[in-house]
Amino acid sequence: MRIDVKKTYKLFIGGAFPRSESGRTYEIANSKGIFIANPAQASRKDLRDAVVSARAAFTGWSGATAFNRGQILYRAAEIMEGRAAQFVDEIVAVEGISSTAAKKQVQEAIDAWVWYSGWCDKIGSIYGSTNQVSGAFYNFTIPEPIGVVGAFAPQKSSLLGLVQTIAPIIATGNTVVVVASQKLPLSAITLAEVLATSDLPGGVVNILTGITAELAPWMGSHMDVDAVDASGLTAAQDKELRIAGTENLKRISTFKAETSPQRILAFMEQKTVWHPIGI
Repeated sequence: MRIDVKKTYKLFIGGAFPRSESGRTYEIANSKGIFIANPAQASRKDLRDAVVSARAAFTGWSGATAFNRGQILYRAAEIMEGRAAQFVDEIVAVEGISSTAAKKQVQEAIDAWVWYSGWCDKIGSIYGSTNQVSGAFYNFTIPEPIGVVGAFAPQKSSLLGLVQTIAPIIATGNTVVVVASQKLPLSAITLAEVLATSDLPGGVVNILTGITAELAPWMGSHMDVDAVDASGLTAAQDKELRIAGTENLKRISTFKAETSPQRILAFMEQKTVWHPIGI
């Protein structure tokens, strides 16, 4: 009799798949309450390691051409298309929805990658500007990435909410440390496997699984995290994170489940450049 080879769900930090440094795991049950997996339970140390990796990757990723970033995001969509059946099976198992509904979620997640890939080389042209000034100068305002972004994926979505969280952050050159849905984390690590083979440099996306309430205050207080997408937090967790984030004036945002250019702009800074005419 053959025994199935069960998947080991690890963290995704710096392009690698480590277990939690603490060795902790936690149980995940399917929609019927039956145990199905032990994903890694990330610790404060794991979060710090992920931020270090994200910061190290920022210079190279933000310095890449917008066209190249768009190609890499599109490549993620291509690979997801080839692994769609696996994503559908994982979503059905943990969310208890029909295969048709799960397939729709996967397709929308793939489409989100494609949509944001198209924005990579357009956001600067559309939301930048040439400003009128009184003098012999050109004056340009250009949106630039803010840096390392922490994020909490929506709790009720295995995959779509996660992609809607990650894609707009990295599209313009930011790097991200994202905490997956606590109860629905399986697709997050499968997505990490997609990203690891999509030409995305290691450290641009770091995915943690674990207890959201445990990680939120540490994300808020980390001095090398420049901004946070707090969409996946409860009201109490959001409040605690905002209090922790006041020390370094983090930009903290929340969003509805949507695909929107405003999710890109939320994690960009407007840089104004003056240049003399004729030089």
